[in-house]
Amino acid sequence: MPTTTRRTQQERRDQAEAALLAAAAELVVEQGVRSLTLARVGERAGYSRGIVTHHFGAKQTLVERLARATQAGFVPGLDGVTPGLDRLLRLIDGYLGALSSIGVFNQAFLLLWAEAPTQPELAPIFRERDDAFRADLRDDVEAGIADGTIDPGADSGDVAVAVVGQLRGIALQRLLDPRSVDTEQLRRGVTGFWRRALSRPAAAG
Repeated sequence: MPTTTRRTQQERRDQAEAALLAAAAELVVEQGVRSLTLARVGERAGYSRGIVTHHFGAKQTLVERLARATQAGFVPGLDGVTPGLDRLLRLIDGYLGALSSIGVFNQAFLLLWAEAPTQPELAPIFRERDDAFRADLRDDVEAGIADGTIDPGADSGDVAVAVVGQLRGIALQRLLDPRSVDTEQLRRGVTGFWRRALSRPAAAG
């Protein structure tokens, strides 16, 4: 006789929360963050408003949890890569490559990021995320200067701000008008640009 494994209460809770956050992300992509309500999220996910309230309590908490859930990142597989020019270029290439098949959570991330300057509940979350992103990029530049692959005249802070602005700007353009942004061509061009801009000049022979 076949046996069935009953899900634990925590597993059921985790499944419900994942479904609710996915529904919230879909609504943000379709109609914007201002359209989010607990009732609409519950309806989209197939749960009652009471379940949504039990998980999040209020819209602000839902938005904050969604903002954090969408920040898993565009470029997996870089954790074990040593900081430096190679890692920085891999990040740029991978970020732009991922835009060719951007998922709903990443779309929601970009839209929430664009809304953050005018949404008090979002601004601190996305400032924290951007600070961490820029810090990673600064580490790459400083490591590259130390190992001799990056021009010592490069300013790590300026490079970090420029790279984040470029990547996010391209991503938003891709979201707005996918046909106008050739991600495969861009990833070669943009990665090549930063390789040339940052590489240490060869010593004169």
